[in-house]
Amino acid sequence: MEKQQKGISKIGLIALVISSSIGGGIFGITSDLSRASAPGPAILAWIIVGIGILTLVLSLNNLGAKRADLDSGIFGYAEATFGKLGGFISGWGYWLGAWLGNVAFATILMIALGSFFPIFEGGQNIPSIIMGSIVIWTLTLLVSNGMESASFINIVVTICKLVPLFLFLIITGVSFKAGIFTANFWGNISTNLLQNTSNTANIMEQIKGCLIVMMWVFVGIEGASVLANRAEKRSDAQQATIIGLVGLLFIYIFASLLPYGVLSQSELANLSQPAMANVLKSIVGNWGAAFINIGLIISILGSWLSWTMLPAETVLLMARDGLLPKHWGNLNAKKAPIYSLVLTAALANIFLLTLLVTDYAYQLAYSLATAAILICYLLVGIYQMKYSYEQKDTKQFIIGSIATIFQLAAIILAGFSYVLMCSIAYIPGFYFYMKARKENGHTISIKEKITMSIISSVAVLAIGLIATGSIQV
Repeated sequence: MEKQQKGISKIGLIALVISSSIGGGIFGITSDLSRASAPGPAILAWIIVGIGILTLVLSLNNLGAKRADLDSGIFGYAEATFGKLGGFISGWGYWLGAWLGNVAFATILMIALGSFFPIFEGGQNIPSIIMGSIVIWTLTLLVSNGMESASFINIVVTICKLVPLFLFLIITGVSFKAGIFTANFWGNISTNLLQNTSNTANIMEQIKGCLIVMMWVFVGIEGASVLANRAEKRSDAQQATIIGLVGLLFIYIFASLLPYGVLSQSELANLSQPAMANVLKSIVGNWGAAFINIGLIISILGSWLSWTMLPAETVLLMARDGLLPKHWGNLNAKKAPIYSLVLTAALANIFLLTLLVTDYAYQLAYSLATAAILICYLLVGIYQMKYSYEQKDTKQFIIGSIATIFQLAAIILAGFSYVLMCSIAYIPGFYFYMKARKENGHTISIKEKITMSIISSVAVLAIGLIATGSIQV
């Protein structure tokens, strides 16, 4: 009798969704959000983002149930809509965003460690890069020993990271003062902070400033979908995504808004990272900051583990589907995609050097990561619309339309300059795509050549804008 294949359990998938999303972003969101918005516009932004992410999740679940044959993760939907090149653009963007996110993790992790070990203070020095490199390769080694075993460790880490977050919610909830929260409810300092002018930022500008910050903390919500083919049951991936989303919304909304009732917006905006630790320090003293920093370290390691698994799996599936050369999907004896693991780790390691040349390494890394993945989310929404229209399913078509409009708006309003920068990474990517197509006996169509030429032209434009200082790095 054939032995049943071991897979990732529903609990493991829920932990993956939560752990993939809850990383360093939640620990720094208070400061990043208060620089952009007062509490009133932030609440409106959460409603908008909540609806947008919910429609994305519902789209993923609908497509996962009805198109179970598309088992290539979220880039499979782009391929079903726009062909092989569409699948490559989505998959390459997802992979790019994943390892850029790991660079963001490295930056905030070193800042947290700096609160205990002065050698890492600030998180942007040679010792921080060396330690970040050690963590990158340690996690790569762990995942190379098998994806399912890494998933079990992820469950344990997820539980550990939630404890300090709930303590923070309880303490800030008890310390919350309605008078502080409502004193500057619609904002009168946001523009001063961001643009050094005396004009009052209107509500829409503040909401716009919230989008990229909020979207960053949801990156990873599709984690269960990406690893659906490794689940014990495919339906578990769909349920895990909904359960994970509900839990994340509860934590994110309260963790980001309660501090507005503890410190003023200007005080929150001027907090150093990790802001959550400094908020708790202002309430209970140094032990609170230490406790949050310990939680942050655990949280980052957990998310980093998840985001070591996800990009490796994406590259494996792309190689299997002929979007990347076959050797990119090479497996080791533990059935882990060793080639993609090593390549991803090496690129993240190289990008760590940006910590030495920018004062905003964390914001740059997470903004680029979010922008790259927003493109993938947009293509999911488009396929949800296309498929639902073909099936004459009005309800699902509306869900897909909302998801598409939201992702498109987020790209244009909050992340367009970052999308331009991400386009640069597609130039080497197209080389590997063309090599893979040739390897599989296919030629590049005229339409594909035109599309690659347009994206490459955008990349050249982005390089020029960076060189002239029009886009700040």
